[in-house]
Amino acid sequence: MERWQNRVAVVTGASSGIGSVTVKELLKANLIVVGLARRLERLEELKAQLPAEQQKHFHAVACDVSSHESVDTAFDWIIKELGGVDILINNAGTYAAGQASTQDPMKLQKVLQTNVMGVVYCTQRAFESMKGRNFDGHVVVINSLMGHRIPTMYGDQPPVYSIYPSSKYAVTALTEVLRQEFKGLGTKIKITCVSPGVTDTELVPEQYKNSGIPMLKAEDISSCILFTLSTPPHMQVHDIIVSA
Repeated sequence: MERWQNRVAVVTGASSGIGSVTVKELLKANLIVVGLARRLERLEELKAQLPAEQQKHFHAVACDVSSHESVDTAFDWIIKELGGVDILINNAGTYAAGQASTQDPMKLQKVLQTNVMGVVYCTQRAFESMKGRNFDGHVVVINSLMGHRIPTMYGDQPPVYSIYPSSKYAVTALTEVLRQEFKGLGTKIKITCVSPGVTDTELVPEQYKNSGIPMLKAEDISSCILFTLSTPPHMQVHDIIVSA
């Protein structure tokens, strides 16, 4: 991680779960970290919990990744105040339990807008910053096991995954497309997809938390992120699939 010291890392969905743990780990590694989230007050609470020296290197910025305008405003500030984006952790995501066959289309749209277009908006701005400065940065996309396979439900109850797996399958394809584009556009910018199984965060419905199924911890996923960032420039980890 030495080559990243004092570089700028942007973490979306930083107010809780995997995002907040990753923020802490990146700060420990001596990076400058920008946390993006809709809930600015939660980011400020996170900052207050940090050691005084780390607080100086953490910037809390309100941002709704589902809004192109909000993303542009946040990244404009980052580039103006901090000079650019060296690492992007696309962690923000949402889930709306139900059935895609009957659910309010607006809820389905919100999941797609956050989980897919949020990655597009943030990655475009980060890539523009990296390429414009000729810097070999790194983009990490937090995906899901459901972006690779959909569990089969047994019994008479329909699944409640709704459009969530579709959004994550899209992220799987998008990450590979971006990898090929980054190379084809003459850069050495890396992109890595990290796909966790069920992880104990706010996103997981309570029935899963109380079901007794094995769950990962946010720290497990953060360790994967730090691992892929620590790889040498000539090595690119395409996918990390993690299960409990």
